[in-house]
Amino acid sequence: MPRTASKNYKVIYSFGAAPDGNYPVASLLNVGGTLYGTTSEGGSNTCEYSPSVGCGTVFRITKGGTENVVYSFARHPDGNFPAASLIDVRGTLYGTTQYAGSHYCGTVFSLTLNGMEKVLHSFGRFPDGCKPEASLVDVKGTLYGTTSRDGGKHKKGVVFSVTPDGAEKVLHSFGGRPDGAYPAASLVEVKSTLYGTTSGGGVYGDSLNSGGIVFTITPDGTEKALYSFRGEADPVAPLIAVKGNLYGTTWGGASDAGTIFSVTLDGKEKVLHRFRGGSDGAHPAAGLIDVGGTLYGTTQYGGSYSCQFASYSGCGTVFSITPGGKEKVLHSFGNGSDGETPLAGLVNINGTLYGTTSAGGTYGNGTVFALTLPSGS
Repeated sequence: MPRTASKNYKVIYSFGAAPDGNYPVASLLNVGGTLYGTTSEGGSNTCEYSPSVGCGTVFRITKGGTENVVYSFARHPDGNFPAASLIDVRGTLYGTTQYAGSHYCGTVFSLTLNGMEKVLHSFGRFPDGCKPEASLVDVKGTLYGTTSRDGGKHKKGVVFSVTPDGAEKVLHSFGGRPDGAYPAASLVEVKSTLYGTTSGGGVYGDSLNSGGIVFTITPDGTEKALYSFRGEADPVAPLIAVKGNLYGTTWGGASDAGTIFSVTLDGKEKVLHRFRGGSDGAHPAAGLIDVGGTLYGTTQYGGSYSCQFASYSGCGTVFSITPGGKEKVLHSFGNGSDGETPLAGLVNINGTLYGTTSAGGTYGNGTVFALTLPSGS
């Protein structure tokens, strides 16, 4: 198939060798027109776990593609390998790292825009959480998040709160079945109540890649499973709230290539689209964004082109979908020095969508890309 570039799409930056970051897996954050993000590897410092790849970075990039590393994560007790996007709270950035910290279970950190970093909390595994993969959410000055794996009373992940000065509290420890297990996604606030997903557990599943739930939790820790997925659903992406409904994605599902779903605040779920693979996308690992009533997202695999770095068919896509379920592929990754296998969601700035790919680009280390939507989108 001829490799033609999608209209209005371009790679604005390709990550290179150290001290640059590489392997960006998190969504970007818009701070006054400048984009901030994390790479889970690369940077100036080597790590205990993988001294050949670096501990990860925070970077900033202009819409025109000028990139600078703001901070390079260092060896223990600093955090290593951030997988989550950042949030901005009154001019200070907050984020999480999956590994290292004082107890080798990951951290919550703060970072000024000029690169002054501070570890606010080091996770301690039991009964504390361990390995946070998700970003934080700010609710009235307190930060809330999830840890994905070994931590908590039941070794199946937690929901936690942490203040900006580092006082952390476990609000809920997941138990597996019928409760959820292994939350990999960030939370969303709707009228002071938090909603999220777990990638396993629930009524129909208990393993890391089986089942999963949509849950609700109050800031004081009262948790309830709203919906239990069947089969190999594996919802690893955050939810979004649009006009009283929640929308999300599953990496697997009945089609085994992933789904887009909606769920009401009282737990009534509907599948809007089942990915087919091939030229359609496959395996969405990221959440959705709402632009003028249309939802946009990425799939990790699928699309029109084979690629160097993916073991599945296809290098991934950018897609749109209406709330009624009409889906359209806007871009297929894998065109020459294009990016490959996006794991992150998108951010909209004045009708242009910006995102990252975890691989591909000029050097194979991932990219930042821009996709301008047609007028009236």
